[in-house]
Amino acid sequence: MRAFVMMIAATAVTAGFWAASSSAQTAEGPFTDAQAKAGRAAYAANCGGCHQQNLSGSGDQVPLAGPTFMASWGRRPAKEFYDDIRANMPYGRAGSLDVATYQNITAFILSANGAKPGGKAFDGTSATLISAVANGQIPADIANPPRRASGGEEGGSTGRGPAMKLGHTLVGNIKEYRPITEEMLVHPDPNDWLIYRGNYQAWSHSGLSQINDGNVEQLQLKWSWAMNEGGQNSTGPTIHDGIMFLANTSNTVQALDAVTGELLWENRLGPVATRAYSALRSLAVFEDKVYINATDARLYALDAKTGKVVWQTDIAPPGRGFNETGGVIVAHGKVIVGLTLCRGQMPHCYISAYDARTGKRAWSFTTIADKGTPGGDTWGDVPNDMRAGGETWIAGTYDPELNITYWGTAQAKPWMQASRRSGTAATLYANSTLALDVDTGKLKWYFSHAPGETFDLDEVFERVLIDHGAQKTLMTIGKAGILWKLDRTTGKFLDARQTVFQNVYDGINKKTGELSYRPDVLKQRTNSWISACPSAAGGHDWPPTSYDQKNDLILIPLDQSCNLMLGHDVAQHTGSVNPEGEERVFFMPGTDGNMGRLAAYRTADMKPVWSFQQRSPFLTGVLSTDGNVAFVGDFDRVFRAVQTTTGKTLWTVRLPTTVQGNPVSFSVKGKQYVAITTGLGGGSPFSKPTSMLEEVHKPDHGHALYVFALPDKLN
Repeated sequence: MRAFVMMIAATAVTAGFWAASSSAQTAEGPFTDAQAKAGRAAYAANCGGCHQQNLSGSGDQVPLAGPTFMASWGRRPAKEFYDDIRANMPYGRAGSLDVATYQNITAFILSANGAKPGGKAFDGTSATLISAVANGQIPADIANPPRRASGGEEGGSTGRGPAMKLGHTLVGNIKEYRPITEEMLVHPDPNDWLIYRGNYQAWSHSGLSQINDGNVEQLQLKWSWAMNEGGQNSTGPTIHDGIMFLANTSNTVQALDAVTGELLWENRLGPVATRAYSALRSLAVFEDKVYINATDARLYALDAKTGKVVWQTDIAPPGRGFNETGGVIVAHGKVIVGLTLCRGQMPHCYISAYDARTGKRAWSFTTIADKGTPGGDTWGDVPNDMRAGGETWIAGTYDPELNITYWGTAQAKPWMQASRRSGTAATLYANSTLALDVDTGKLKWYFSHAPGETFDLDEVFERVLIDHGAQKTLMTIGKAGILWKLDRTTGKFLDARQTVFQNVYDGINKKTGELSYRPDVLKQRTNSWISACPSAAGGHDWPPTSYDQKNDLILIPLDQSCNLMLGHDVAQHTGSVNPEGEERVFFMPGTDGNMGRLAAYRTADMKPVWSFQQRSPFLTGVLSTDGNVAFVGDFDRVFRAVQTTTGKTLWTVRLPTTVQGNPVSFSVKGKQYVAITTGLGGGSPFSKPTSMLEEVHKPDHGHALYVFALPDKLN
């Protein structure tokens, strides 16, 4: 088994060092022309969907040619690069190619960086430094490749969606549709699943109890639905009056009969997925419309009865690399949405709201503070165009009584303090909880969970709203594995609890919630490795928690891995600010190689109630129900039901590929159903076990939806 692996994130350019004017290399490369040509085809089939056909990278997928690549790999031998891609790639299928294919891909990538082929074939053992044969100058035919047809050799295994016809491919004719009112969203019927995590409070809990801890072992599959291949699938359906609305990959929206699985309408909005990244985590519904934030940062309102586009608007300026993935909520007549992949392009990341009926923007709140604005002094001397991050990867929550929406923000970019030159500055409003007035977008309060965070341990995930007597609280947990409790009226810190081993912080002020870093973290330098537990997979990542009010239990899917991280020197004023780091991942101490853990805590006093760990991490959110049953799925294809109060496993089923997404429950004509998706992608929680758990085998395809229920006649 591999207990220690390297994973490369987008790395930095040492300013001017590998400029395009670098002198051409004269030494022959340690590969043949035939290998480079074969490697180009293999790269297109296995790597181009994430890293792009011109090797330019995209989002968190590192460029594999040019100055960025040379800054990271130029001083290293070709063998080291070969060993790394063989251990970690392709994404989701690490080590799945034969030796010759990895050798050919290495040869192609060297040639794409200006290396000339030689007479000796690359066999994976060459100690030649990459900078001795390559200069980062990308040949014109590689930098500007001819356009290829969708699909074909760039199919779903790389993250690129197969060829498909875009447009309104099936027009619906739903004759009876009950418009969804604000009252229905505030007090949702347990027979429906109207909001991403079940209710505005993000409980991920169903009030249904027909399926319970006494009969759940009799669950059986009722129907399934094959979803688009390509892209990242980590969604959950929305259900109203027996109609299921599904956010499929490649920005496809479908309406299905929730009992039979019959397709009622379909609108393939596009663009088609080009990589295993950027999930459509949720839809929103209100009145007679369905809302989707497409991955190209465009917001659509569709007619719920036909699927026709009613209105559309840009969330962010097109063509600048912005992205959408976190989902949307509708609150007080406004569609509220975040923004992702904010990497130095202007404007900075922001949360914005739109009139639900017209699409007109009502307000926006910028999550990165510039000089001269409130919080602008918390970045030190970092110039405005180098202030990046603050993404909102997860849709917010809403308190109708306070008329406040709550959002978490991601870390600052670059990841490490030394790389971004911010010192210990707090870098607002990164890694914060933001409380915004729904009508105006005005900031009511904020709480900075991890000022100056430096290991990609963001605090961006779900904000769960729980009342403890008369006190309105907000609970959240991020990658550091710290369970936070705040007063959601004022933002005052109330309590915190560590849920997994961590060594980044060596203390917390129990009155203010302020964390203190261990001394060597504060003394970090670029180009030096430093350890951190948990790794960038968390702790806790995007798979959401569940809150069972009856038992006052919050159920948390946790990940147990650690890493070493290295930050590079960063070129200034380039118009692009990436994570700029490298990771070496290893199993968390004291876990015996178990990456997954499911734990329950009582929210009143933050005390643990039960937990269990297993080899594979959990890649779905948790769904609890009034039947004392909770559902969760994992990396190794297992979907299970556990007893909410004890954690005892009551039922399992093995699905075709990784169980990933958000389970939901609903009822039609008195019968309760549970639905879950399978899929690939999933960011760090998916890529880390892909590299570390060699014994786990799964297909590189299989996006699908599965719907379970009890037999019509119980035993």
